[in-house]
Amino acid sequence: MEPMNQKKVMLNNGLEMPLVGFGTFRIRSAEVIMSVVESALAAGYRLFDTAAVYGNEKFLGDALRLLLPKFGLTRQNIFITTKLSPRDGHSKEIIKEACRKSLASLGFEQIDLYLIHFPGMANLSSADTQNIKLRAQAWEALVECYKEGLVRSIGVSNYTVRHLIELEVRNFGVVPAVNQVECHPYFPQKELLQYCQGAGIALQAYCSLGGTSSGTATLLHDPVVINAAQKLGVSSGQLLLAWATQQGISVIPKSTHADRIKENISLNFKIPDEYMKALDKLGSQNIKYAWDPSTVA
Repeated sequence: MEPMNQKKVMLNNGLEMPLVGFGTFRIRSAEVIMSVVESALAAGYRLFDTAAVYGNEKFLGDALRLLLPKFGLTRQNIFITTKLSPRDGHSKEIIKEACRKSLASLGFEQIDLYLIHFPGMANLSSADTQNIKLRAQAWEALVECYKEGLVRSIGVSNYTVRHLIELEVRNFGVVPAVNQVECHPYFPQKELLQYCQGAGIALQAYCSLGGTSSGTATLLHDPVVINAAQKLGVSSGQLLLAWATQQGISVIPKSTHADRIKENISLNFKIPDEYMKALDKLGSQNIKYAWDPSTVA
């Protein structure tokens, strides 16, 4: 079996993206970022996910520049994702400036993947139909950033099927490469996965372990998850991550513990159909942990 740290997703523009990446949500300390990036590189991670709203782009860029040579790596060996803040989506000029600001913060010449972080804009209610116009405008600005070479690929985050269908009409000649969304057995997003697969959009999951970022470990402790993990001799976290990757869904788990960081990319096992089916049945609970884009006009 091919080692998980070598598995890639082919994006619709021909760019390869690692199947498993490292998330940095809520890691805001320069010292902690340095430590976790070192552990992640040592474990084999080559994708690092951040966002303007995380406030850690500079720390991540600094850590990578310092640590890549230690592991015999260069910038070309690393895939970096960052995201446009919802507060910066109100004009094309502001969006393009936000992209350049992220580049400056990271300290690199290109971003590998640049995402619209949310289908709704800051300071607008979810129901405001102005969101529709601003989304199209934001995508047009990202297309320009892509064509100018500031970014190597562009995509969206937290887009529902409805938002993606709307984008089909005005995609300005570029289909999103990735849609990054909450996805786990309690909230499996089957309809969205099917749509994205048909449209050539790679689905990437966050909250793969449930609500652990907000201190909720319900999914990790679900008896179905624990039983399957024990039978396979893996942790509950590894099982949940493999549930996604086995469906071709990219994952970006986050941890500040070196042993857990290593564990989260050690997914070289196959979940038998009987356990996959048992995990899929958990979707009937329809439990969501992160922000809800379905209410955005």
